[in-house]
Amino acid sequence: MSDLYRSALQARFAKAPQLPPLPGEEEEESESGDSLGSLPSGMGPPAAPSRTPRAARKHTPNPAFSPISAQGYFEQAMQVAVPASDLDVRAYYTPPRFEDGTVMICHHGAGYSGLTFACMAKEVTDMSKGECGVLSYDCRGHGKTKHLNSPEIPTEENLDIEDLTADMVNLVQTVFPEPQAAPSLLLVGHSLGGSVCVRACPILQQHRYRITGVAVIDVVEEFTLEALPLMHSLLNARPEGFDSPEEAIEWHVKTNTIRNPASARVSVPAIIVPAPEGSPPSTPAYLWRTPLRSTAPYWTSWFTGLSSKFLSARTARLLILAGTERLDKELMIGQMQGKFQLVVIPGVGHMVQEDNPTRMAEVLVEFWRRNERVVVGVKKVGEL
Repeated sequence: MSDLYRSALQARFAKAPQLPPLPGEEEEESESGDSLGSLPSGMGPPAAPSRTPRAARKHTPNPAFSPISAQGYFEQAMQVAVPASDLDVRAYYTPPRFEDGTVMICHHGAGYSGLTFACMAKEVTDMSKGECGVLSYDCRGHGKTKHLNSPEIPTEENLDIEDLTADMVNLVQTVFPEPQAAPSLLLVGHSLGGSVCVRACPILQQHRYRITGVAVIDVVEEFTLEALPLMHSLLNARPEGFDSPEEAIEWHVKTNTIRNPASARVSVPAIIVPAPEGSPPSTPAYLWRTPLRSTAPYWTSWFTGLSSKFLSARTARLLILAGTERLDKELMIGQMQGKFQLVVIPGVGHMVQEDNPTRMAEVLVEFWRRNERVVVGVKKVGEL
């Protein structure tokens, strides 16, 4: 959680000022708004609303930041009914080209969407020559995932870590109902998603799914928990919304929230939604899809125990960090004991998979190859 942690510390001293249509879904709205991927992560009092009427604020969208369809990054975009979770889950999927292939199951961080992995997913399938597929999805309360019994976006969503974990397990069981016939799975989670993956891993193994490994991206328990109380200032520095998807993309790029404009143009549209009809004139045309301010009660539980659960996962373990992020004591001891592989990617922010999708894909494909094709009798990374 490198950038997040550093920014939070700075905030203590100074306040910082299209997808392919689903099968048979011909009338679906423009998928340029389906490529959202980065959203506010925090809580606290709402940002001060603008007093300028929307019509007076609006400026011409910058075409350099126009949304890009995700069609070129995944083969399928589908809604998966998961009755066990009462969810209609939006999933993006490129299956492996071979029967004995592997599928990376990717879980995004809080406030983002499955499209945060879009650019990386294409790199993974290209580098693995189709042996490794990617399934990335919008978790509850994010992106285009909705409840089966109440398709309208609720004012508040239950984001309890146990429910998020159950959702992942239920989705896997829905997409791959026969564990013996299912491909091997590599669980990949960014920030909150990493916490979900390490909790889902033993449950999936109990159901006889083959888990090649678990990869956690840019989150260290101790420093994340230290940063949480400082999130109020960070959220207050964020705009309430945007006048267009282009403006939202431009903001993410120019603030270095996402350092790769190409990825931002695919992912950001999925984390904003049009303002409700009848909103006051001062309301921006587009608001954040996930109101993370209301999720403060869940934050501590999301990350508490992450290090121990990661180190106890009975599979290969990979931790990917941005820049020179530190390890907490438990992880430092685990690293010295050879319990997991650590990779530090320089020149990126917290959105590692978006800022440098090529390097991220290289790390994951190398990790997959090393641990999926292990000779019988040789221990995987993390099984020492």
